[in-house]
Amino acid sequence: MSRPDPQRRAWLRAGLSLPLVPASALAAPTLPELAPPALAPSALARDNAYWGRVAAHYDVTDEVAMLDNGYWGSMARPVVAAYQRQVAEVNHGNAFYGRLRFPPEYEAARAAVATALGVERDEIVLTRGATEALQALIGGYNRLRPGDTVLCADVDYDNMITTMGWLERRRGVEVVKIAAPDAATATVQSLVDCYAQAMERHPKLRMMLLTHVNHRNGMVMPVAEITRMARERGIGVIVDTAHGFGQLDMRIPDLGCDYAGINLHKWIGAPVGVGAIYIRRGRVADIDPYMGEKDGDDIRTRVHTGTVNFAAYLALPLALDIHARIGVANKAARLHHLRNRWVEAARGIAGIEVLASPDQRLTSAIASFRLRGKTSVADNVALSKRLLQEHGVFAVMRDGLASGACVRVTPAIFTQEAQVDRLLSALRA
Repeated sequence: MSRPDPQRRAWLRAGLSLPLVPASALAAPTLPELAPPALAPSALARDNAYWGRVAAHYDVTDEVAMLDNGYWGSMARPVVAAYQRQVAEVNHGNAFYGRLRFPPEYEAARAAVATALGVERDEIVLTRGATEALQALIGGYNRLRPGDTVLCADVDYDNMITTMGWLERRRGVEVVKIAAPDAATATVQSLVDCYAQAMERHPKLRMMLLTHVNHRNGMVMPVAEITRMARERGIGVIVDTAHGFGQLDMRIPDLGCDYAGINLHKWIGAPVGVGAIYIRRGRVADIDPYMGEKDGDDIRTRVHTGTVNFAAYLALPLALDIHARIGVANKAARLHHLRNRWVEAARGIAGIEVLASPDQRLTSAIASFRLRGKTSVADNVALSKRLLQEHGVFAVMRDGLASGACVRVTPAIFTQEAQVDRLLSALRA
């Protein structure tokens, strides 16, 4: 047997004694130019000089007018730099870093996310995105019995509708799908009534999926009101806020829900592949542990991602810091300004059907349109191609609404008014 290497032991002792500095403390730069001037959000939304300074922190293609920012949100340059530094650090430290240094840094990132969400750290666990989060919540929801009913809507995300359908085979439930009111004419009351009527029609309803901001036309659902009605009837609600958190001025408690799937790489600008599950304290037992994970009330047992993208999680605190420096109310106002700039003008263009509510309480950065009467997938794929090829505007076709397919337009905080105006010129043409 070989003798222990005293030099190796000394090296290990030195490594274990190094201070565990949170990644945010290593990477956070000073960004005073991101501090907004002392203006109300509504006034700041029109301060193009300020938003130009914000845009200077993003390296985004200028080959097209990029109006598909709902897929994921570009990282600010400081986050890219922090992410790259973390990749190098993880690669350098390998398992020594991953097993000894990463766990407390992960917990620091988790705590930062919880603070931003307005919840406690033990109420969230990080995931690779909202899809993984929602699949774990829907698939693991164990308060269902054969013969119960579950509900989803045409405005819900495609993969989530598929997962709800899978419950029919897994839990023996009936899956009911409804059509939400059309965004162009919807009101808060009509949306609440739509779900209230569904609850009345289906007395065996025990769980429903509710999308906070849908990815097809951007309509904002009055989640708190609907969730309150559902709770009174003993119906569990799983909220998809992939497009809500980060672009709307809200926190998770505002939704009044017990379970939510969250995205952090869309409107927060974290590296791609980061999201979170929220389960209200005391409700973890409603979700099964993931595929044989140890049972108990630790939310971390409700998802098992495996070896994670360490660097993506470590860059989270900086992304949240930049988000906070700009201010979520300011971001929301700017995004609404850009959305309203094209939506209100497009309403007056002959032949254009705008799928967006005039009620600002129901609006987000996202809105959609189509040529009047052209509702097929083929029609709207062709329209998006024409926008790109003839006008240099990049926007995408979305399908799944009961009323038909459409083209989705999604600005970001680095989008310039001139890019929105290029879309309007294309629509007028």
